[in-house]
Amino acid sequence: MSGRRIVIGIGNPDRGDDGVGRLVARSLDGRLPADVEVVEADGEATALLAHMDGAEAAYLVDACASGAEPGTVRRFDAAAAPLPQAAFGLSTHGFGLAEAIELARALRQLPARCVVYAIEGAGFETGAPLSDAVAEAIPQVQERLCCEIEQPADVGS
Repeated sequence: MSGRRIVIGIGNPDRGDDGVGRLVARSLDGRLPADVEVVEADGEATALLAHMDGAEAAYLVDACASGAEPGTVRRFDAAAAPLPQAAFGLSTHGFGLAEAIELARALRQLPARCVVYAIEGAGFETGAPLSDAVAEAIPQVQERLCCEIEQPADVGS
């Protein structure tokens, strides 16, 4: 793959499980090819659009609240279809990830490959610690991202 690739870890580390995207981003340090940019973001829509702008592939990691078992990891091909409102309808980031992706799609700025890894959170209260279930999901997401970025055509949804 010759185009720009970026991993965006999204979240607020002061709100319990909401910070998991940033923790996944940090866990990738030194594990990805040198041409893959890894950034942390608070989830603010215009910042997400700026990070994705010009990328051929974007991999986003965020917490979600769909009612599934905490620590459940789901992968979405956001280039193919909108993110489910049930998982991403409410955001501690204000204008959320799903809306940012749809805005990028409408503006024709969505990367050709846009993958979202969502980790089901348990607690999002200010000052809450990261839950054990979510912490245990980090290595799984790290491994899946590394495999997908190294061999993008071989990884399914």
